[in-house]
Amino acid sequence: MKVYKLIPHDTKIDFVGNRRYTYVFSIVVTLVSLLAFFFHGLNFGIDFRGGFLMEVRMQQEMDLGALREKLTKLNIGEVYLQEFGSKKDVLVRIPSSRDGQNEQSVPLEKVKAALGDNMEYRKVEKIGPKVGQELIHDAMLAVIISLLIILLYIWIRFEWQFAVCAVTTLAHDCIVLMGLYATCHYFEFNVNAIVALLMTACYSVHDTVVVFDRIREDMLSYRDLSIAELLNKAINETLSRTVLTSLTTVLSLLALCFFGGKVIFDFCFPILFGLMFGTFSSIGLAAPLLLLTGIRVDGKDLEIGLGRI
Repeated sequence: MKVYKLIPHDTKIDFVGNRRYTYVFSIVVTLVSLLAFFFHGLNFGIDFRGGFLMEVRMQQEMDLGALREKLTKLNIGEVYLQEFGSKKDVLVRIPSSRDGQNEQSVPLEKVKAALGDNMEYRKVEKIGPKVGQELIHDAMLAVIISLLIILLYIWIRFEWQFAVCAVTTLAHDCIVLMGLYATCHYFEFNVNAIVALLMTACYSVHDTVVVFDRIREDMLSYRDLSIAELLNKAINETLSRTVLTSLTTVLSLLALCFFGGKVIFDFCFPILFGLMFGTFSSIGLAAPLLLLTGIRVDGKDLEIGLGRI
C-alpha cells in the first residue's frame, strides 16, 4: 500500500544557507514587539488593572451569551461572566475605568443599570490595583523561572550551546507574543495571556528539543559531513514530524477561533499566533544559531564561528 506523506522524508531545504533572512526577520519582529511594548503598552485586564467583583442571583435562568453581548455594548471594557453554583448564579467581573474618571462607581453603576432591579446582589467588592501589580510581578517571575529551568534542563541533557540557542528562541517567541498584545489592544493582557505565553514556550521547546536530539544523533553517525550539512539534514529529517504536530494543533485552534465565540477566540488566537512563531523558530532559528556559538564536535571546532555569520 502506497503511503502519502505531507512532506517527503528526503526533503533537502537549505535552512542554514538561508539563515541570514531568518535572522533579519526575527530581529525586525523582535524589535517591533519591544517598541510596541515600551511605547504602546499592554491592555491590562481586570486581573492586573483592578475592578469589581459581583455575585448576582438571577430570578430565572439567564442566557450568558446574550447577557455578555448586552454588557459589552456598555463600552466599559471586557466584562467577564461565569456561572457558579446553580444556573441562576452568575459571577460578574468588571474592569476599572481606563481613564480613571469616577473610577469607583461608573462601571459598576452601568452594569447594575443594565442588569435591572430584579437581581439579588449577594456580594460586591473591589479588586484594588495593588493586587494587580502583585499578579503582574508573580506572572512575569513565573515565566522567567520557567525559562531558566528550561535552560538548565537542556544544558544538562545536551551542551551549554544548545541551551543558549533554545532559550534565545524561547525568549524570541515570548517577546513576539507580547508584541501581539502590545500592538493589538483588542486582546486584554490577563491570566489567559500568561497561559498563552507558557503554552508557546512549551510548544517551542518541545519542537526544538526534537531537532536538537536529531542533531546530536547525526553528529555521531555522519562525521564526514560539514556542520552546515549536518544541521540541514537534522532539520529536514524532523521537518515532517514538526509540521504535522503543529498543523494538527493549528487546525484545532482554528476551529475554536471560528466557532467558539468571542471569549474562546480571545483565548485561542494568541495561542495560535505563538504556536506559529514557535514552530518557525524551532525549524529555522534554533539550529542555525548553533553556528554562532563555536560548538565543538568530537574535539573539532565547527567550520563556522562568530566571525563568519
